[in-house]
Amino acid sequence: MPAEREFIDAVWAAVTKLYGEVGASLTGLALIDFNEERKVAVLKVSLATLSLVRASLATITSIVGKETAVHVLCVSGTLKALYARTK
Repeated sequence: MPAEREFIDAVWAAVTKLYGEVGASLTGLALIDFNEERKVAVLKVSLATLSLVRASLATITSIVGKETAVHVLCVSGTLKALYARTK
C-alpha cells in the first residue's frame, strides 16, 4: 500500500479531477487515520459531499504506479462509532 502522503494526494487528485478545485474545496476532506499494516484509511468529509467523495474514490486505479482499488468499508457520523464498527 502506498505511503500516507501518496494516498491522500491520490484522493485529492481524484476529487479535483472529477469536480474541480471548487468542488474539492467543498468536501472538507481530511485524512484522520492511516494504517499501512491493515491497509485502512479514515477520511473525514462533509456529509453534503459524501457521494462526491465516494464517486472519486472509485476512480482511483493506481497510486504512484502501483495498481490500487479503494473501497468504502463503513460510513459513520462519529469517529467513536466508526472505530466500534470496524473492529
